[in-house]
Amino acid sequence: MRLFSCLALMCAILSPAGAQEFPQAAYDPQIPTLKNVIGHTHGEDITSVPEIQEYFEALAETAPDRMKIEKYAESWQGRDLIYAVISSPENMAKLDDVKQTMGRLASGEVTDSGTLDQLANSIPAVVWLSYGVHGNEITPPDSAVFMAYHLLAAENDPLIDEILENTIVIIDPSQNPDGRDRFVHSFRSSVGLEPSADRYTVEHDEPWPGGRINHYMFDLNRDWFALTQPETRGKVAAVLDWNPIIYVDSHEMSGDSTYYFPPPAKPFNPDITSEQRARQIEVGRNLASWFDRYGVPYFTREVYDAFYPGYGDMWPTLNGAIAMTFEQASPRGLKFERSDGTVLTYADGVRNNVLTSLATLEIVSQNKNRYLKDYAAYKTKTINDGRQLNERFVVLDLSERRFEAETLGRRLVEQNIAVNRASAGSSVCGQSYPDGALVVDLVQPQGRLAGSLLRKSTPLAAEFVAEQENRRDRDLRHELYDVTAWSLPLMNGVQARYCNQVSTGQMSLLSKDDPIAASIGVQGAYAYVIPWTDGGQARLVIAALKEGLVAKTTDEAFVQNGRTFPMGSVVLPVAQNPETLYATLSSLANEIGAEFVPMANSWVEDGPNFGSRSFAAMKLPKVVMAWGDGTSSYSAGNTRYVLERQLGLPVATIRLSSLSYADLSNYDVIILPETGRGFDGELGSYSALQTFVREGGVLIGLGGAVGALASEDAGLLSTKLEYAAPDVDEDKDADLGEGRRAKGVIFESEDDYETHIHDHRASPEDIPGVLVKAVANPDHWLSAGYDEATALVTGSSIYRPLNKADGVNVFHFAGADELLESGYLWEENRKQLAYKPFVMAERQGGGVVIGFTQSPTTRAYLDGLNLLLANAVVLGPARMGQ
Repeated sequence: MRLFSCLALMCAILSPAGAQEFPQAAYDPQIPTLKNVIGHTHGEDITSVPEIQEYFEALAETAPDRMKIEKYAESWQGRDLIYAVISSPENMAKLDDVKQTMGRLASGEVTDSGTLDQLANSIPAVVWLSYGVHGNEITPPDSAVFMAYHLLAAENDPLIDEILENTIVIIDPSQNPDGRDRFVHSFRSSVGLEPSADRYTVEHDEPWPGGRINHYMFDLNRDWFALTQPETRGKVAAVLDWNPIIYVDSHEMSGDSTYYFPPPAKPFNPDITSEQRARQIEVGRNLASWFDRYGVPYFTREVYDAFYPGYGDMWPTLNGAIAMTFEQASPRGLKFERSDGTVLTYADGVRNNVLTSLATLEIVSQNKNRYLKDYAAYKTKTINDGRQLNERFVVLDLSERRFEAETLGRRLVEQNIAVNRASAGSSVCGQSYPDGALVVDLVQPQGRLAGSLLRKSTPLAAEFVAEQENRRDRDLRHELYDVTAWSLPLMNGVQARYCNQVSTGQMSLLSKDDPIAASIGVQGAYAYVIPWTDGGQARLVIAALKEGLVAKTTDEAFVQNGRTFPMGSVVLPVAQNPETLYATLSSLANEIGAEFVPMANSWVEDGPNFGSRSFAAMKLPKVVMAWGDGTSSYSAGNTRYVLERQLGLPVATIRLSSLSYADLSNYDVIILPETGRGFDGELGSYSALQTFVREGGVLIGLGGAVGALASEDAGLLSTKLEYAAPDVDEDKDADLGEGRRAKGVIFESEDDYETHIHDHRASPEDIPGVLVKAVANPDHWLSAGYDEATALVTGSSIYRPLNKADGVNVFHFAGADELLESGYLWEENRKQLAYKPFVMAERQGGGVVIGFTQSPTTRAYLDGLNLLLANAVVLGPARMGQ
């Protein structure tokens, strides 16, 4: 069915009964239509990424004076990520001047009102419209296609003329090309003669892992400050290049919903200014007026909050923009029958996103000077407010977790956050730093963003917390949408100090392109030691093993020449390695930014000698991960990314349904990521895993997989999930299920009644996401490099500790009073989580089962746990070989 007629007048995209038609316009016949270039009209079919780019290129070729295309990144699978710049010919001729002027406004240094007026008058406002960060949120990219056509082809349209005169429109049509094309392939492979509206038909039911995520199965809408993925790094760089004053992130949600736009739900991040919130409401009112005009239902102030700074609306907000999330109900195909019997079409969604895009451009184009000056005022206010802070400076110690501190510093610089390096021996914040430090002064234009990312905790508003506790008292679900903690020093395992005055001497500005300095000594006559101290050191060991070098690791610390080398440190003897050992290690260390230490002889002052059983021979571990249906795509992808891209260790994948008959003897390590729907059914039997472990393998379970390994069928971990405290006791358990009558009870108070009706088999309360302290057992090899660690706790799973007769609780969560490091944690969870296991190890035959009750690889932004994962994956096989 054709939904558009691209003749002189453009017909409306079909809309629900009673809705008015799409705005009509006369179109320039010289501008190519989607039908002419690709073969279908807007909203008639789902346009693939290659088709989108082909059409954009056709538009830019036809109207080069009003549109240009820029490539800003390349996906893991080699697809280009592009944006289009569209404006009037006059504005397009001065793009470099616009960028330069926006840079001045972004500096926060332009405070004179006359100068501000002059600058605001001299340039158009930059508005960034981004679509489809989740690949299976399908209507936004086709809305981008229509927007590009409409802006270029509409003739004698006062609104479009005003938009082109007063704004530069940047259209990012598909932020996740790998995911979108995965969805399009699935849809086109399954659709029949006619599209089906039944939500359960195959065309609506994507195979694992679905199109939402990118190649490494990341949620790109959570990656903005972590910057792990090329799609995000390129986008952030482009946004910082342009400094848009408006940023729109267009999404989809459940097909049974309507449309969401700002203002957002509570809680609000405290670094959002009142002026920004007022502008969001102003834009929201204009969006509402357009939806009223066309009879489209919507909602605001629900579900989608503005707290976590990793969203596509929150990060640009902390960069000074008025940034907004739009959410259209998704048809997940061309037609979708809602629960109320109405049918949502693909064209409906395309049209609705177009309305919000046009409404946003309208209000900015009508008020562009005010929005430009507001942006400049945000930056100036950020600098001034920074001077009032009690903790103006953040100092990152380089003496421990040096690699994580250095990479964190560069990640901040990639976000235009100025970072200074204090030289070795400097005294900063009243403390001496023998190895130097990285210093962030929050008095800078990016000070709000820097503060949000670096402070230990970001508080929730007291009234919001009170309301959530009240909801829980009424057995209602809390309204927190994502994690409540994201302190980068904690997540990276880096010691941070906060103060309000530092020495200004001996400081140099850090560049994101600065290589991490390696530490390489002279040639050693006997051996070289790689201290096991951070993720960079683990990466160096893995790289050395990939080169075929011979190495041993120690499960006890040793001392040579007065230096203590911790448990886990790796020794590479000269006699057992090629003559090129020193050159190879030097090249690898320089590439990574790691350290190795020469040994002139074998004598140690303390600890084991190299012939001791404390040293175990190493090999490059062969790692396989369970994959596919039954596993969490996020967990599988994030874990593979950490191992492959952050540690440099290749990971093979086998579908969960194939593990029971695959030849697992080819591998040293099996990783079970977080479980997904139907885990047990897909796996079928645990016998192959049981055999693998008994024969000397290392089996690692993450998150929900710990529960699977602890099940009666598996019998691989001697732990159990806990009910919400207090647990039901044996007598009550007996009363609950025996006979046709229960023992009579007398209620003497409301509390007695509430206690009686309490679900004694309920899980603990769901934790949205907090950072907590975990304490290490220093005598176990799995804790090498740690006294304690910071873990991200989410969900409701709390496990019983292992009995000493069964295994070792290598890390347990700290006591209740010391547990919480950042975020908001329900009081009963704080008490129940105390002293419970984070990492468990249980020997089974010749192998070991390792359980991480909370995943160390979530979003690949817990860099401080990378060494711990390497302990399990790299040191584990060496220990099993003894």
